[in-house]
Amino acid sequence: MSQERRKFKREGSEQRKLDLVEAALSLVAENGVRGATVRAIAERANVTQGLIRHYFTSKEDLITAAYEHHMDTMTDLTFAPVGTIKGTAQERLITFVKASLTPPVVDPRSIALWASFLNKVQSDQQMKATHARTYDNFRKRLEELIGAALEEAGRPAPAQRLHHLAVACNAVIDGLWLEGGALPDAFAPDELPRIGLESVGAITGLALQKREEPA
Repeated sequence: MSQERRKFKREGSEQRKLDLVEAALSLVAENGVRGATVRAIAERANVTQGLIRHYFTSKEDLITAAYEHHMDTMTDLTFAPVGTIKGTAQERLITFVKASLTPPVVDPRSIALWASFLNKVQSDQQMKATHARTYDNFRKRLEELIGAALEEAGRPAPAQRLHHLAVACNAVIDGLWLEGGALPDAFAPDELPRIGLESVGAITGLALQKREEPA
């Protein structure tokens, strides 16, 4: 088999797995984890149940893969705008907060998935390990943003302090994200980002709002 043919086969296989993952996510969002049966996933993806078993050892394996894909996608969506910023470290932190609290990150479907997966994360060790890995990745990237902004401001912080700051900032952002996704009509378009900037600024001691709102 030629290298080009092997690459085509591999990419085709990866796409089929992704199709199954996305079918599972759509059903979990609509009907919860229990409603995402192998039969329903096969029908949604327009494949046979046998094909699912070819790629995943069990429904639990597929659900875990779907959860991991969702969490990684959310992280990528949140940090993608930060990578486009060529300015200061503080501007990158501001961009992160704003991206965390506006669409497409703030989205009712994401809230539905979060709520549906939550019990599974608590009861399934594989899901819990996936959650720990994805959360650790997200928090470490936030730590880097906060650390860079503090160092830029002449206030470098030790690793343990940055860990605490990232946990606190993430907790506030998560709460606002949850409210914004659950009640999308309850807030003005820029309200959640403004609250987020004020809160993260208060936690870190950085004047994020002043930089965002020039006189």
